[in-house]
Amino acid sequence: MVLLIDANIILDVLLNRREFVKDSSMIWKLCETGKAKGYVSALTFANLVYIMRKQLNPEEIENVFRKLSLIFDFTDLSVSDLTRAAELNWKDFEDAVQSVTAERVHADYIITRNVRDFSRSRVIAFTPTELLARI
Repeated sequence: MVLLIDANIILDVLLNRREFVKDSSMIWKLCETGKAKGYVSALTFANLVYIMRKQLNPEEIENVFRKLSLIFDFTDLSVSDLTRAAELNWKDFEDAVQSVTAERVHADYIITRNVRDFSRSRVIAFTPTELLARI
């Protein structure tokens, strides 16, 4: 099973968001144990850095990246991804980029807590809870 992991799932665990951390952690565990291949877009990591820079220094952010790299594969952001995402003409360009990236890495699912943002995606989006109920 191939998954594209959205930023909110990463942040649920990193920030220990009480309401969401359990199921998001289980998604991480699937990727860590090889039961799923988890991809994270370079765009997602850039967004994470933007958020983390307010609380962490560059060395700590690099450490987070190294740890995430042990669990997830980071996928590049290409010009063709941006072009295809723009052509989708979605309200939220970032979600369109995620959808296009999921297609490119042949993801079976996008894992996010904002499923409705991906209603037009060719790759089905599930919340962690929904995916865990299916497997």
